[in-house]
Amino acid sequence: MKITKYLLVFLCFIPLFIFRDFTPNNELKYLSIADEALRDGHFFTFWNHGVPYADKPPLYLWIVMLGKWLLGTHCMLFLGMFSLLPALGTLAVMERWVRPYLNEEYRTSALMMMMTSGLFVGSAVVMRMDMLMCLFIVLALYTFFKQYTGKAGKWDGVLLPVYIFLAVFSKGPVGVLVPLVSMATFLIWQKKGRLFFRYMGWLQWGILLGLCAAWFGAVYAEGGNAYLNNLLFHQTVNRAVDAFHHKQPVWYYLKTIWYSLAPWVLFYFSAIYMGLRRQLLDTDVKKFFLVIITTTFIALSIFSGKLDIYLLPIFPFIGYLAFLMLPDLPQRWLRVTVGIPAGILALAFPAYLAIMYRIDLPAGISGLTVLALSGSAWVSLYFLFQKRITQSANSLAIGLLITILIGSLIVCGLNAMIGFREMSQKAQTIAQEKGIENFYYYPFRSAENMDVYLKKEISPVNAEQLRSLSERENFILFVREKERLKNKELQVITDGRESYSIGDYRIIVY
Repeated sequence: MKITKYLLVFLCFIPLFIFRDFTPNNELKYLSIADEALRDGHFFTFWNHGVPYADKPPLYLWIVMLGKWLLGTHCMLFLGMFSLLPALGTLAVMERWVRPYLNEEYRTSALMMMMTSGLFVGSAVVMRMDMLMCLFIVLALYTFFKQYTGKAGKWDGVLLPVYIFLAVFSKGPVGVLVPLVSMATFLIWQKKGRLFFRYMGWLQWGILLGLCAAWFGAVYAEGGNAYLNNLLFHQTVNRAVDAFHHKQPVWYYLKTIWYSLAPWVLFYFSAIYMGLRRQLLDTDVKKFFLVIITTTFIALSIFSGKLDIYLLPIFPFIGYLAFLMLPDLPQRWLRVTVGIPAGILALAFPAYLAIMYRIDLPAGISGLTVLALSGSAWVSLYFLFQKRITQSANSLAIGLLITILIGSLIVCGLNAMIGFREMSQKAQTIAQEKGIENFYYYPFRSAENMDVYLKKEISPVNAEQLRSLSERENFILFVREKERLKNKELQVITDGRESYSIGDYRIIVY
């Protein structure tokens, strides 16, 4: 049963990685950065079109580079495995962790609910390094807990600092912050704070600092003092104290966590709250999970720079702590917390039938996907009336996974809205037919990264430059249609020329 449930979840996501395009704002940028690193022979320092990119550590970019080197192209399916498999690996570690305390029924429901929780499932299907960091943080915390409870293996004392380093090497300082602060706080709560250096002693600090020193030394050798300073201070201290990107108020996560854990957020927090009220914080594992959640939430809330996804490492602990509380809780209210999202989704198909002929629905919403979602919600409600909360949650989770599967099979029809591949391929075809060599874009976000598809640099132009270029060379212009229609001068320069509409953008031939 254990392997089967992981395999079924895994298979639901594969078509998405086969059929969808890379999103421009992050995924395509990573591909362009990796191409530039391969072209210039850089492995520890990275640039995006000549601009230093010290935002992220190397591990994920190495994976992107490896895929290009092995396959000769950037393959979504290959890169997708480094998000999906870490997500399943994280849940496998959590399941193994709670196995002594929860039966198979509860563990299966915990997995299904977490794998369909908003931002967790979102992180499992986007090409980013966040899920890798989450996996290494969970492994580090689990390794520490095994040591604390006397169940450590022979190599766990070495693996603990290695996991912490890999978390840092995946995403940055959160990878060291979460494990060390959680471990120290838990030990202090248990009145064993002096034991912290038993788990993080000379050997562990030596391994962690040694690996960091080797990394920073390689960065210095490749990029010099300016790049190293950017990596160590500008991208860490400055982001934490006075962020230049994603600056948000201290209460930001109190707002975002509600949709980040949808549709199960009411269940998670109700179970934890009821468990605390009933003084069910009676085992070390529950206490440790609560410490991880609260210390990480507080620390990340204090930091100036905030994004919804930064909370990802605490999501598995929220979900599994709720289930650790569940066996000893009255389930009447908890059934309501599952019934609310189920009831809303049960109305999805009737609502679809009522409005399908009256308004233009967003592309990608099909009757089959809505029917799958609504049907599973009705099954979920049936099990709730039978007072079978885990079967109810599983039914709704399965419906959400089936919806993802069906949506994945039709996502290729939306790629013009998702990414730039279709637009770039159309432009290449036009360029070959007309003997055009140059590409320009009227500035829009991430346009420069279309070089991944075009296999050559693409330059920005303003209206004045565009008017001058049109008089002396043949070229292809990419422009966001909304911007073109808003800018009267741009409209005059582009109207009447051969053009093609692709998604939100337009290809204009000069």
